[in-house]
Amino acid sequence: MDPELEGWWQVFSLAVYTGHDRLALEPFLRSERTRIADIARSHGGFTQGGAEGHAATLERAFTRAGLLHELPTAEVTLPDPLPVDPEPPAAGPQWSCSGAGEPGEVVQAVVAVAERMYGGAEDIPDVAAWLLDEEFAFGEPDESTGEFLGDLADTVAHQGTCTDVTVEAVPFLAALIRDEGVPTGTRLILLGDLLRLAVTGRATAASLADRIAALGSVWEEPAADYMTHRAISREMPGLLANWDAESDAVRFVLAALNASVTSDGEALVTRQRLAALPVPAGTSRADIMALVEALLRGDQSGLQTVLDRLAAWVPDIAERSQSPYAAPRDLAMSVLPDLVMADVGPAAYR
Repeated sequence: MDPELEGWWQVFSLAVYTGHDRLALEPFLRSERTRIADIARSHGGFTQGGAEGHAATLERAFTRAGLLHELPTAEVTLPDPLPVDPEPPAAGPQWSCSGAGEPGEVVQAVVAVAERMYGGAEDIPDVAAWLLDEEFAFGEPDESTGEFLGDLADTVAHQGTCTDVTVEAVPFLAALIRDEGVPTGTRLILLGDLLRLAVTGRATAASLADRIAALGSVWEEPAADYMTHRAISREMPGLLANWDAESDAVRFVLAALNASVTSDGEALVTRQRLAALPVPAGTSRADIMALVEALLRGDQSGLQTVLDRLAAWVPDIAERSQSPYAAPRDLAMSVLPDLVMADVGPAAYR
């Protein structure tokens, strides 16, 4: 048991839903998660998450030790009609991007950068050691560029967790993004990886906000998350140096990355640069750009306004926004990577 929860009540419940496709159930399940989180907060507690599985398996595994209330069946009557997700605004115009490139081409370009930076050196980052190892050179090639980039990302931050390995890898990732030999789509994906790494600490703070408040704790960002954030911040001037030569898609993610490491409105990306990007008013991209701008300016009140607007059409943000304890900036950071990469991602693999 978690030592922080000694003396606390832990409440478990089991509900079975049938008769509908899982995808159709998502809006209802989201509303249930929100309802349960509200109940927990009203009692000074917090939710520990949940799990899904085959009904018969879950009913067999569900422990009845200490059971206080049991209905004749775990089957829950669903509302009719089921709730549905809101329609998003129109998307922005298609990004112009040359694609991620073929696997062999990308691997060759990435290894070339590793050799140029670390060839012959003894003390090199783990990610470079992996790329320069004979086992990698003569191993089975990846079937797709996405598979290779996924392996690369996992080597840098296993399952998205920042460590000392991640901190050491940041200069190498930045060098790949700056390298003209790496296809634009691949550089775009690597920028997305940096964006996710940059916000890891703040995203965790947002997700644990209810728990921290209930326990009366003070959030302390893990050292590796903080050091990764700082390492990315140090690379920003170099990443922005070729702004004028970059594609609009890359500029869009660069702006978001700058927003993720900016403090007190000290941004390197100016409003004039942002104004040149293809972001028509009234589109989903306009709302995402408004979030980026609010972060760049350090505009707290504007940030909350944009988050409210996004919550009106992004169900995940609506769910995350329910906690009164999540700081707007932390919440904004936590949703930024998914919003940005959902907008530009299709262009990378075109």
